[in-house]
Amino acid sequence: MTVSTLGATLAKGQITDQKEKVTFVLVHGAWHGGWCWKKVVPLLESAGHRVFTPTLTGLGERAHLLGPQIDLSTHIQDIAAVLEYEDLRNVVLVCHSYAGMVISGLAEKTRKRLAQLVYFDAFLPENGKSFKDYTPTIPLNELVRKPGVDSLKALGVTDSADVAWMLSRLGDQPPKTITQPVRITADTGKSLRRTFIQTSQYFTKEAEKAKKQGFRYYELLSAGHDAMVTKPKELVKIFLELV
Repeated sequence: MTVSTLGATLAKGQITDQKEKVTFVLVHGAWHGGWCWKKVVPLLESAGHRVFTPTLTGLGERAHLLGPQIDLSTHIQDIAAVLEYEDLRNVVLVCHSYAGMVISGLAEKTRKRLAQLVYFDAFLPENGKSFKDYTPTIPLNELVRKPGVDSLKALGVTDSADVAWMLSRLGDQPPKTITQPVRITADTGKSLRRTFIQTSQYFTKEAEKAKKQGFRYYELLSAGHDAMVTKPKELVKIFLELV
């Protein structure tokens, strides 16, 4: 179609849906990997958007890199490198759970590449706080052991096929990612559009904090914490509303 033909077509109203196509970068939480977005990716791509699902060092298909030296800074650098080496711009950066620590430490460093921050049942940390500060009962050994069946069910994953699929892929979490404090500025993310999506009761305090800070707010409480597994269509519907 030539420019002149396109102009004539638009004038006749034959093209009605010209929604902007954007790039989503979906960052998984503790014990997970990029694999956890498997049900979400084709839904976003079918709507015409680009989707990246990086796996943080030491987890998922990168579990062979697991070691005591891996900390929160490592994971922040993981995502910064994806944005840089893929030369991504106008990114909708989505974090789940623990990854709220990651993108909070990343936002100002990569501000020019980002369009929106989306906290999906995720931590919204203060400067100098660690994951451990928000989950003081979590046991810390050489590794932070992956959740079992009972934990998954408590998080809302009840379908037996989903449970089996996740158990075969969840991995132990490096302890320094839990204990290293995040370093952020008072202005982190404030110049970006920010959204909080609450899908479980575990993040009610974070949701209230987000509302007070002027975030857009959505809830999908029927989904449980791992909504990308249990209610992918409903979660993607929210993602698409954001763009």
